Formats: sequence, C-alpha cells, structure tokens
Amino acid sequence: NAGATYQRAMTYIFHDLIHKIMESYVDDLLAKAKKRCDHPEVLRVILSRLIEYGVTLNPEKCIFGVTGGKLLGYIISSRGIDVDPTKIRAVLEMVPPSNESGVRSFLGKLGAIRRFIPDLSFAIHPINNLLKKDYSIDWTKDCNEAFEAVKRFLLSPPTLMPPKLDHPLILYSRATNVSLACMLAQEDDNKRERVIYFISRTLLDYETRYTQAE
Repeated sequence: NAGATYQRAMTYIFHDLIHKIMESYVDDLLAKAKKRCDHPEVLRVILSRLIEYGVTLNPEKCIFGVTGGKLLGYIISSRGIDVDPTKIRAVLEMVPPSNESGVRSFLGKLGAIRRFIPDLSFAIHPINNLLKKDYSIDWTKDCNEAFEAVKRFLLSPPTLMPPKLDHPLILYSRATNVSLACMLAQEDDNKRERVIYFISRTLLDYETRYTQAE
C-alpha cells in the first residue's frame, strides 16, 4: 500500500518533530508555530530534514506564512477547527429526498460533519427511521422539520477547540428514549468554555427498553 508506506517514511523522517513543530498526514505536511517570528526557524528545521533525506516538494502546492488552511477536510486556524464550507454548502443545497438513495446521501453528508452538530442523532431520528426495514420512504412533516432544523443550524456552525493536554476536560451527556449524546469541552485561556467535540448515536432496539439511568 503506497499510502501506508509513504506515511511510515514520513513518520521515520520526522519522528522527533511530529506533534511539536509539525504534523504529517500522508502527503500533507503542516509546519506550525505559535508566533510568526518563530515560523522561519520551524521551516528551516523541516526543510533541512527534507534535504537530508532527499525528499522534494512541489512548489505549486506549498503555502507559507498563513494563519490557517484546509487540512483533512477541515479549516484549521488560530480560532480553532471549522467545518469546510463546501461540506456545509453540500447539505444546504439539498432538497428533501424522495427515495432511499436521497435519504442515504443526506445522512452521509451529515456524517462527515457530525462532530460539529450537537445531539445530531436525536435531531434526525425521524429521517433515520426511514431506513428501517419496516418503514417506507414516506417524507413526513417530522422528517421535513428535522431536515430544515439541521440546515438552519449549519448556517452558523460552531468552531471547535483542539484539546489542551494540560487542561481538565469537561464532559456533558444526555440520554433520550431514542439516542445518546455527549459534548466534550474545555476552558480556553480566557476561562471560556469551548466545545471540542459533539458525538451522538441512535439507540439500538433493545437499548430503548432500558431505563434512562442505564
């Protein structure tokens, strides 16, 4: 597997720099510095390492001195982690689906950005039900309300905060009769609570018979 081999090579070359002054994701290299004045030295170290191992870069794909950029489908900046606007637009431009393929397409698009949406499984439960064996693709009022509610939320999605390993984490959880959800958060340097991650899932049939405490 070429991708896995390349990743192993990058990890070998930059093992002492990864998670400190850079990140490596297959063929994407990210150099990082907290202060602009430190960035040239970070670049010097990384470029020297590339020269040492005979690795070349494509100048047309290199960007230097920026405060943010797209990485792994997200927008990374000093603000935090934002969802790629193209993924938001893909959802906002959808019309209510009329068949199973359309429902799966809508849910698939949400799956790619679900970490930005609180209690998503509960919000789209009427739509998820359409894929059950004993349900037909009957787009009800509840389905449409769920569809429009998610689209309204995505007009102003939250910016997520990368976790700080030396700060305590805060976990909020919620259980309903159809889903489980939680929010992982942390206080930033200004003591403001910031979201790190939203996660949720639909209960399995046998789990719906548990009490809420269970």
